[in-house]
Amino acid sequence: MLSMRKYLFSAGFALLVAATSVSVTVMTPPAFASEIKYVVNSVPITTGDIAHRAAFLRLQHKKGDAAQEMIDQTLRVAEAKRLGIRISDAQVEAAYQRFASNNKMQLKQLDGVMAQSGVSKEHFKEFIRAQMAWNQALSARYRSDSGGGAMSEQDAVRRMLDKGGNKPTAMEYMLQQVIFVVPAAERSATLAKRKREADAMRARFNGCNTTHEFAKGLIDVTVRDLGRVLAPQLPPEWADQIKATKVGGATTTRETDRGVEFIGICSSREVSDDKAAQMVLQSEGGNDKNADDLSKKYVEELRKTARIVQR
Repeated sequence: MLSMRKYLFSAGFALLVAATSVSVTVMTPPAFASEIKYVVNSVPITTGDIAHRAAFLRLQHKKGDAAQEMIDQTLRVAEAKRLGIRISDAQVEAAYQRFASNNKMQLKQLDGVMAQSGVSKEHFKEFIRAQMAWNQALSARYRSDSGGGAMSEQDAVRRMLDKGGNKPTAMEYMLQQVIFVVPAAERSATLAKRKREADAMRARFNGCNTTHEFAKGLIDVTVRDLGRVLAPQLPPEWADQIKATKVGGATTTRETDRGVEFIGICSSREVSDDKAAQMVLQSEGGNDKNADDLSKKYVEELRKTARIVQR
């Protein structure tokens, strides 16, 4: 399951990484009037939306029908919303910043690339939001199609035999979550201050033994012991940072719906018990082809029941 989510998130960026590694010299497109071109289940898609997506395809050196891509994205976003999936602005901003960092660009540089190419940073961010939401919707569908995501003992034995009889191993983490709570009504006024406070505590973090005691002297700070978590079970938005952080350290802070958070790594070890083997084999089951096939099938189903009107 985890590999499916990771694949689908990175796949949308793969060609853009190559495109942004070279200089972009296109002219800034002229302003134009935006009119409604399609209505998908009461959600309008404008000529402006389609023009931005066409520019995005050009930037990726990728062929495709911009209008149909926007229709599919609208269907995916609506389905994620129906499932109760919500991607916060903070999550989108963090992903946008990671993309810039991974491509060795400052945010202003990435903003410039998006503006010069006619994509716009707003369009790219909505693409990110849609991809993240769709990943979660696909994960839910995958679990449903595979009977709750559980792998039978027979399947696990067969997969191990395919690997020469070796039981796979996984890293097991003991984690601690620290949340600097920011009420929704106070978010605009206090979020920046709370982030500074969280960054200061994270910088002093030195293991999980004293966190609860330290937090007692702070206002609206929650410390949650998450217990033991296997690598395939890590939340996708935290997984890379957790794996890259040494024991006794903490991830960087992240803005979430709850406020500002970071995760401390109390301990880690490699395990090869039955549960670990089952989780590793199960996560390996969601390979790239399976993920792509499931996504296409899911969107086709949504199209069959959608009301798509061209203006």
